[in-house]
Amino acid sequence: MMEGKGISHLLSENNLSAYFAHSHDGVFLLNECMELVYANKTMQKWIGNQDREAQHLNLIDFIAFGESKVLFIQNSQIAFEGTPCKFECVLHHSEQHAAKWLEISLQRSPDGQLLGIARDIAVHKQEVERLLCKSSQDELTGLLNRNEFMRTLQDVIMPTPGCEHVLLMVELEHFGIVNDMCGLAAGDEVLCGVAGLFRRIQRKQDVVARMGGKKFAMLCMGCNMDTAYAKACEIRDAITSYKIEYNNNKFDLGVSIGFTAMRPDTNNSRLSLLCEADSACHYARNMGHNRIHAYTTNGNNTYRQHESEWISRISHAFENERFQLFYQNIQQIENGREFDEHHEILIRMLDENGEFVTPGEFIPAAEKFNLMPLIDRWVIRTVFARNAQLWRNVFSLKSENANTPMSLCCINISGSSLNDDYFPEFLRDQVALHQLPPQAVCFEITETVAVNDLEKASCLIKTLRAQGFRFALDDFGKGMSSFSYLRSLPVDFLKIDGSLVQNIDNNKIDLCMVEAINRIAQEMGIKTIAEYVKNQTVVDMLQALGVNYVQGYGIHQPEPLL
Repeated sequence: MMEGKGISHLLSENNLSAYFAHSHDGVFLLNECMELVYANKTMQKWIGNQDREAQHLNLIDFIAFGESKVLFIQNSQIAFEGTPCKFECVLHHSEQHAAKWLEISLQRSPDGQLLGIARDIAVHKQEVERLLCKSSQDELTGLLNRNEFMRTLQDVIMPTPGCEHVLLMVELEHFGIVNDMCGLAAGDEVLCGVAGLFRRIQRKQDVVARMGGKKFAMLCMGCNMDTAYAKACEIRDAITSYKIEYNNNKFDLGVSIGFTAMRPDTNNSRLSLLCEADSACHYARNMGHNRIHAYTTNGNNTYRQHESEWISRISHAFENERFQLFYQNIQQIENGREFDEHHEILIRMLDENGEFVTPGEFIPAAEKFNLMPLIDRWVIRTVFARNAQLWRNVFSLKSENANTPMSLCCINISGSSLNDDYFPEFLRDQVALHQLPPQAVCFEITETVAVNDLEKASCLIKTLRAQGFRFALDDFGKGMSSFSYLRSLPVDFLKIDGSLVQNIDNNKIDLCMVEAINRIAQEMGIKTIAEYVKNQTVVDMLQALGVNYVQGYGIHQPEPLL
């Protein structure tokens, strides 16, 4: 096929005819009209003309339209002018078989024709594509990874005038429970499932990435804030409706979503936009379960801005001794009397004007910036120092008369202290220093903190209970409220969250939930404490349900611990 005198003469002179004819590379010769004068068997196969004679086939007709065709024409002209060149393009088979990526080298032959050698680079292209995908995609979910998302964000950082984009930050709630109870494989399965939800929800122009851990981001292109809010609601509804079942365990996910606008009239930077969306997400998480919050430059801004101020305020409060302890009694409503005194320690902070600041205002910042271990240890040292003598006296009486009621003081400890490997050692030192009976102290940890690292919480509880300390699981019912993990948490008390308790006199659903929690806790040998009790009517209803203890402003107003 297409055997020309020029190439025959050239091949005979170089004694390469056999090599070219059977080469795995495509070898061809073009005249000035870009017509094939010669093509070896490989090249004939690639263009689909190996079984029939065809004179003057124009190779350009076999080059893919678009960039490939432009490159081929430009480089052919360069080669005809005497400059060798090499480039990549796509060749189409005449019978519309799969396109083939080729690396083509062109060089002008002595007789003025164009000698070309084409090499199949399909495997190379696939490997490059694979590496590009690997470098830009999250390996687990297949979504974009953080680095690629940041590059995309940089590309759209200067929006077209009149065009608005919105950045959403999405963080999963209760995801740690899946990992703790079912293992990392189950957690990976959940993340892949959530990634699938994002793919179904996103529009063609939207960009979705996994930013790491349990956090995702979505860049909504050409989208205003109202549309973004609707999109955030769609994401929230999809994730909260996503049912997880793994090894006969069932879980529900929650989500916190924050979003911010990228407007053409503002000086955006990708880091500032990311901080705004992340801060709004953090604010949403602190507002409660399954919340959505839009970043605003005025009014309720982000917790991040407020938290930065709190770092200084907390530090100054310690320096100027402006932390104070209060206590609130816990009343037994079952028959008998287990404790002579039973109360929870509450912490308050005085601001610069001498006004009390509630824990709900400064604790989130203290948790965010790892100041809680400092606060926890100050509370423990202060309480132990003030109560040690009283507890020793009561314990001495108890040893003489087994019927003597003990005193029990409940102290909250944070997730940071829970994860502090030196915390048990600190407690041992304090017990030895004050020579106090650990049986007089009950540590409260929240349900959310406990289930976020179930193994760590269980290990700490077992270690400290072996020394005599007691434990209460606080805010039960506010989070996942899964009784299955209680088997791993050998707590003495279960504190039923006040949001369920406070309206049981008007809300039958809340009443049923409190009854169910109490019943299962009693079956597990765990005493129950109902929080936020507001009046005697609620006390009577709780007593009828068999709840052991009550706490709240209807029982006792907090008083300073003197």
